[in-house]
Amino acid sequence: MISYAHSLPGLFKRAAVFVDRIFRGAKQADIPVEQPTAFLLRINIKTAKALGLTIPTAILARADEVIE
Repeated sequence: MISYAHSLPGLFKRAAVFVDRIFRGAKQADIPVEQPTAFLLRINIKTAKALGLTIPTAILARADEVIE
């Protein structure tokens, strides 16, 4: 119903950069570990209504994606 997670397309782009560095000869031990910096808030209104829940408008306004 509510998901707060990292952006998969963003992670795939960063993974491509790592693969490029390895193909160019960088050692895996020299490549720093990165954590996601962008997170997305997704809310499924249809599921909330089916469960009889109401999502406050303040949370809906902050959502990156609202599924109806």
